[in-house]
Amino acid sequence: MALPKQFDDKANYGAIFRSQTGVPRLHPAIIRGILSLIIACLILDCVASAQTGASSGRIDGTVFVVDLQGTSYIPGAKVRLSGAASLEQHTDEQGRFSFDKAAPGPYTIATQFRGLQAERSVTVEPGKVGNVAIELKPVEVKTEITVAASPAEVIGETSNQTLSSSTIRDTPNHNERTEGVLPLIPGVIRGPDGRINIKGARSAQSGALVNSANVTDPATGNPALDVPIDVVASVQVISNPYDPQYGKFTGAVSTVDTKTKDYADFHFSVQNVMPRVRVRDGSIFGVGGATPRMTVTGPLIKDRIAYTQSIEYRFVRTPVNSLPAFQRDSTLEGVNSYTQFDLNISSKQTATVSFSLYPQKLKDLGLNTFSPQTSVPDYHQRGYQVYAQDRYLIGHGGLLTSQFSYKVFDSDITPHSDDPYRLLFETTEGGFFNQQARRSSRFDLGETYQFAPHHFLGEHQWKTGLDYAYSQYSGRDLFRPVEIDGVSESPIEKITFSGATSSSVDQHEAAAFVSDHWTPFSKFTTDLGARVDHDTVTDQTHVSPRGGFRLGLTSDDKTVLKGGAGIFYDRVPLLIASFVSLHGRTVTLLDQGNVTSSTPYVNQINGNLRNPRSYAWNVALSRQIVQGLVVQVAYENRHTTRDFVVSPVAIGSSGVISLTNDGQQSYRELQFSAHYVLHKHVIDASYVHSKAYGDLNDFFQFFGNNPKPVIQADGQGRLSYDVPNRFLAWAEVRLPWRLTVLPVFDTHTGFPYSAQDGYRDYVGPRNTNRLSWFSSTDLQVLRPVSIPFRDHHIHARAGFTVFNVFNHFNPRDVQTIADSPRYGQSFNNAWREYRGKFVFEF
Repeated sequence: MALPKQFDDKANYGAIFRSQTGVPRLHPAIIRGILSLIIACLILDCVASAQTGASSGRIDGTVFVVDLQGTSYIPGAKVRLSGAASLEQHTDEQGRFSFDKAAPGPYTIATQFRGLQAERSVTVEPGKVGNVAIELKPVEVKTEITVAASPAEVIGETSNQTLSSSTIRDTPNHNERTEGVLPLIPGVIRGPDGRINIKGARSAQSGALVNSANVTDPATGNPALDVPIDVVASVQVISNPYDPQYGKFTGAVSTVDTKTKDYADFHFSVQNVMPRVRVRDGSIFGVGGATPRMTVTGPLIKDRIAYTQSIEYRFVRTPVNSLPAFQRDSTLEGVNSYTQFDLNISSKQTATVSFSLYPQKLKDLGLNTFSPQTSVPDYHQRGYQVYAQDRYLIGHGGLLTSQFSYKVFDSDITPHSDDPYRLLFETTEGGFFNQQARRSSRFDLGETYQFAPHHFLGEHQWKTGLDYAYSQYSGRDLFRPVEIDGVSESPIEKITFSGATSSSVDQHEAAAFVSDHWTPFSKFTTDLGARVDHDTVTDQTHVSPRGGFRLGLTSDDKTVLKGGAGIFYDRVPLLIASFVSLHGRTVTLLDQGNVTSSTPYVNQINGNLRNPRSYAWNVALSRQIVQGLVVQVAYENRHTTRDFVVSPVAIGSSGVISLTNDGQQSYRELQFSAHYVLHKHVIDASYVHSKAYGDLNDFFQFFGNNPKPVIQADGQGRLSYDVPNRFLAWAEVRLPWRLTVLPVFDTHTGFPYSAQDGYRDYVGPRNTNRLSWFSSTDLQVLRPVSIPFRDHHIHARAGFTVFNVFNHFNPRDVQTIADSPRYGQSFNNAWREYRGKFVFEF
């Protein structure tokens, strides 16, 4: 079947991004644009420095706690200065910090160290030095977005990058969700399936926490909760979390902390009130997107109880630009509501209670160039989470944290019709072949106690904890026949399935951990610990020893060596545990309508299910070159075994779909990065050379939300989200006229793919072909404005965003059928996109 005319993207994209030698390179226009932006920023900064340098001031301070031994000054505490400038540093071995050349004006100083926090307001006067002493207490007041690990909390982690709240607010973020900022981190990328892959791990292999509570779907292991971005205080992405409080993953972990709100004043913000239009063939046809968002915070009881309510409505059409103009949109509609109460019970006790509600409907899940709207399903999800955490300071240094959460997550997959599902070379016809209804829930309890510091051969900070979780899953599946057609559009294979199936699995999990944060001398700190896990699905108990270190190599502590190693055990998603109760299948081969063979397959788990396991280690060397400039080179290695793999095995005239724990996966990364704070500007750049390799028949390709009907023999190769080379740079630039400009430049190797024959079996080695090189420059420009209203002024921010500024050809689909005349051609380009932005703040 021929493709419609709209199927073709720009055939001459190679002229934009190639060299005569065939090696991808940046187009000169892109290089000139980037260099022009950098030069302009430097010139503007020099002008600003000349005007303000003589009138700057300085802030000196100390950070301390009061315990049984009296006053103790805290080394390694994180200190952030927010105001006319946004700066961050850590206290030295005497607990001191200093911010030089601060512009005059009011500032807020926020400090944080291992569960203790404080915030102070200061004013900088021209030519003067301000002194401030800050006492840490167990009151969570967070005002910044942190991506990657804080060295004061996660010793040994290779990444150490902080994004301020203004950066997260102003970064070009296509979906304006928390996960949208994660690709700003080296080693974090959005894969070809749209999911976030952190440090070479599949989405289901990584942990996801919100306020320390597990928010993954018990059935699939994928993240299943996204709070509104306005309530987020910090986001950490930790590739190798050597702190043993983290468990149940083999890849990485992302953690989100929400803000503790103002106990004294009310605040209100509303944004995205104007919908985006949908443009087709140069004319406006309806709404392309509407994402209004509103947040209210303030005290219920002054200085005692603070209240937060954030709600957003999302209606977003995402086009597949290679499909016909009015048949190319997948449509997301949903509501995301987050309610939080912060309780300041006493000087020694605080608590947080929250409720999340997140129903959504995605019409046309999996829409792409070769799967039109009629042949893809709709996806519905419903869920909520109730959460509570209590923090109690015991004595003069011990901190007891008690936590509870209950999460419900339901999802449905619904075809558009019952028409026969047909796989053709160039497209797909009929209603989707799979219908699902899944119900899952999880109940979590946790207790963590952090002991007061004590001294024996240095300073020790012990921590121990217990966790218990009960998860439950039940589901129903129905699979309809699938027909595969050859070149002549006559059937060459037919797959039929057994009738509707139902399954139900529950699981009890228990864990205990202990760790010691030990500083034997001022230049050296180490974290040593172990975690013990047990679950009833595998009925196995595992011990996971881990350790990390941080060593200052120079007297000024500007050169630091850090690293670590550890063992990690993953959870078993409950959908995998129900594998034997899922549908069987019969594969029939046809020749001009005649049956040549017919093979029935049943599902079989080979051996007992085991928890996947990974071994990881890393080392990093960082150096502060000049004031504000830190460079780092880092290497990390992770090897995963016991991964879940499915593969068909023929046994005579019958066969089995075999599920084993024999899969393996590896990830290696060499990273070069630099972070530069230049007066009011921030510049961040990194280059990552990596390899993600392993078994390719992941279970959820064939039994997840959007399953494939054909299960090929397993093979090994580059994973689908592998990008050997990636360069990432972004900057936060403060220009005259109160303009804030934040460009993001991301370029990397294209994703790999495999050649297939007409039966959808692989031809030759797996994943040796690649899409064209990806390159995108995004830009957001904002300016604060004041709108007169009666006797008051309404504060607002106005601006615009441009995605893919240079309109580079970035295809997302490729024809993989070797017999197709379009084999190897790319489609579905992500075109340049413009958006306006207007935010009201009261």
